[in-house]
Amino acid sequence: MRMVITRLVLGFRNFRQWLVAQLAFGFLNILKLLPADTAINFADRLTRAIGPRLRRHKLMLRNLRNAFPEKSEAEIETIALNSWGNMGRLAAEYVFLDQLFDFDPAQDKPGRVEVSGIPIFMDLRDNPRPFIVFTAHTANFELLPVAGAAFGVDVTVLFRPPNNPYIAEKVFQFRAARMGHLVPSHAGSSFALARTLEAGGSVGVLVDQKFTRGVETRFFGQPVQTNPLLAKLVRQFGCEVYPARCIRLPGNRYRLELEPAITLPRDEKGRLDVTATAQLLNDRVEAWVREYPDQWLWYHDRWNIKHTL
Repeated sequence: MRMVITRLVLGFRNFRQWLVAQLAFGFLNILKLLPADTAINFADRLTRAIGPRLRRHKLMLRNLRNAFPEKSEAEIETIALNSWGNMGRLAAEYVFLDQLFDFDPAQDKPGRVEVSGIPIFMDLRDNPRPFIVFTAHTANFELLPVAGAAFGVDVTVLFRPPNNPYIAEKVFQFRAARMGHLVPSHAGSSFALARTLEAGGSVGVLVDQKFTRGVETRFFGQPVQTNPLLAKLVRQFGCEVYPARCIRLPGNRYRLELEPAITLPRDEKGRLDVTATAQLLNDRVEAWVREYPDQWLWYHDRWNIKHTL
């Protein structure tokens, strides 16, 4: 009897995930029928209307209050609403990603995408060597590996698949066709990235994700655990580390920034300091988020406070 109940529960859970995936795919297919700007603006308005009614909105507001204690409730609500709009735009932009990245250095007239750090892109392409580029969930961060592929810079990207297996499969197929090599985040992903760097390749990672077994650091003045993977890879291979981010501009335009390589901290014995490096990454991401707070995904439980709500 217990086995039957277990199968029924698993079957219901699987059906629910399938149904959610079909609804999501159906919504995106409808967006495909619209012009890109119309679809992106519609998704923005829709998520602004729906987001505040979801349970995640409470977590978002708590995160914002902890990060910006100096801001008024009206300011907090505005950032939260804009962040929901940013998430809607991100979902719609998946449909039009091939159209959105229109950067052409030979064109005088700017398109949707402008790029800062072109000489760095060119150097990495023309002088191949192991390196790591890190970013955060700011604006449309998915455009960064697309830009790398467009510039001929082959980057192996570490990503966390969605929890829904049906959505995860579609997302993986979509990303793989546009972003080069992908490594799903799991127990063996660090070895895959190490092999890439050992072979002279390059790696891209998101560094603002929740990580329960990380090193103790701070983010917006609050204690968080940060994944030490980047620091450990650098300690092993001595590769360069480059920050990169996406910024939303008015009119459904984007600026992609690849910054110069950063110098990582070392301890008194000259060895790479893993904890200090993790803190340095947090500080860089925090500076980005403070500059454009409504372009970060505040609904993430970065500070592990969901259980207190």
